Amino acid sequence: MTEEKGGIAAQVLTMTDLIGYQDGSVVSRTLIDKKVGTITLFAFDEGQGLSEHTAPFDAFVQVVDGEAEITISGTEYALHAGQMIIMPANHPHAVKAAKRFKMLLVMIRS
Repeated sequence: MTEEKGGIAAQVLTMTDLIGYQDGSVVSRTLIDKKVGTITLFAFDEGQGLSEHTAPFDAFVQVVDGEAEITISGTEYALHAGQMIIMPANHPHAVKAAKRFKMLLVMIRS
């Protein structure tokens, strides 16, 4: 579902308020889903994560709350609220919550 049609378009919003934490879980909310790319918010409970995988497109990650550990091609990066990283296409990467954290993921497919 594309949230831009679901009531959040043309509004001033605070990203951290658009998604909540859930104990022991990873929660996601897709804000835009188009052929050319997606914008998705994630909320990770402490210790939760996404296992190592690859994607055929670059992925922009901005941490909007908390602390994350992002591993790209075997190198671990510690990110805090306000920081961002680009995960390059076809490089293995993983995401883990050092503490509860929220991130914005932007994938451009072209």
